[in-house]
Amino acid sequence: MADAAPRLQGLFAQLLGVPLPVRIRAWDGSQAGPPGAPTLVVRNRRALRRLLWKPGELGLARAWVAGDLDIDGDLYTTLDLLAGHIWERDEDARTLAQALRDPEVRAAVRGLVKLAGSPLPPAPPSEEARRPRRNLHTKRTDRRAISHHYDVGNDFYEIVLGPSMVYSCAYWPSPESTLEQAQHDKLELVCRKLGLGPGQRLLDVGCGWGSMAVHAAREHGVSVVGVTLSQEQAAYARKRVADEGLTDKVEIRVQDYRDVRDGPYDAISSIGMAEHVGAERYLGYATDLHGLLKTGGRLLNHQIARRPQRDETAYDADAFIDSYVFPDGELQPIGVTVAQLERAGFEVRDVESIREHYALTLRRWVARLEADWHRAVQLTSPGRARVWRLYMAASALAFEHNRIGVNQVLAVRTPESGESGMPLRARTWN
Repeated sequence: MADAAPRLQGLFAQLLGVPLPVRIRAWDGSQAGPPGAPTLVVRNRRALRRLLWKPGELGLARAWVAGDLDIDGDLYTTLDLLAGHIWERDEDARTLAQALRDPEVRAAVRGLVKLAGSPLPPAPPSEEARRPRRNLHTKRTDRRAISHHYDVGNDFYEIVLGPSMVYSCAYWPSPESTLEQAQHDKLELVCRKLGLGPGQRLLDVGCGWGSMAVHAAREHGVSVVGVTLSQEQAAYARKRVADEGLTDKVEIRVQDYRDVRDGPYDAISSIGMAEHVGAERYLGYATDLHGLLKTGGRLLNHQIARRPQRDETAYDADAFIDSYVFPDGELQPIGVTVAQLERAGFEVRDVESIREHYALTLRRWVARLEADWHRAVQLTSPGRARVWRLYMAASALAFEHNRIGVNQVLAVRTPESGESGMPLRARTWN
């Protein structure tokens, strides 16, 4: 008798305390759940074993990456429906130990164990970054983490990011604009905030595939040093520089920002890089950049932020993102970032939230990936492509619902005289 789906619906309702808001289609062909709702496809019993051995987000992530779980229907709608029941139960959730005191929950777990079959835990997907969380943010561990995320293949990133090859939030004139126009506008916004002009030196920290460096040199006449820890990014960026005829203006280095010694620079851009720094290392990061700027120089720090927690000591990195996307990455509230920059000696002059812009950007990236799915899989792996689809779609929803944000912080190494060099009405760049 094909009855796995109704049994799963009942068991999940017992575990969660409420009915699951999506349908389930199980490996035996059975279906159950709200009519017309998106469908969670449980392809095999191994998906259940993953959840039993790693309850919560990591178990779900492993099942998704391995292809044991899938979604039939709109991805965004399904994630939105599931989020409040699974991923966002944080402060109101009971601990597993507390939950297991409930006889109904214990009975549901026993039911899942029986339905899952083999008691042995499945091996994690090969795409998972497996490393001990100790000695974080040394030069060696940062280099390894960056390689895990960025050395996936430049061809794959071209599919997702498009011709601009900018891997950070675009700046949208309107939702109908092209991704390329919005990324151009973001790079131009950064240049204007930094007040770039001919004869100046710019340090681009975490330069990616060279988009900011090329734009600043070509459009504003500055000399640029771009640093990255990714060999693949550096090779791609150097070719772009050569193709643009800018080798006399732009130097791309495979170098840790902590090893840059040829300051002072007139300006520093750090776009989507500081998320990799880590909370314990952040003041050192800010201090290093302050020391590389000339007096009166400007820093533009473009960084994702999380919402503050009631108990900040309880913060832990997102299990899926830490294991599959950004190993060792850490987010902090915008207030903490501003405070650390000022502790390092900067005067923070402007903070602009562009949260909604990142949601638009991510949805475009997802659309590009889905449109060229088979090639993306060929260039990486089915699991890697699934990681990126889930990560970007879930992140788009997180930005839309204000669970995370992104901010551009403009800071100045203001001299003791107090003459910052900033105009009285600073937002002339808009």
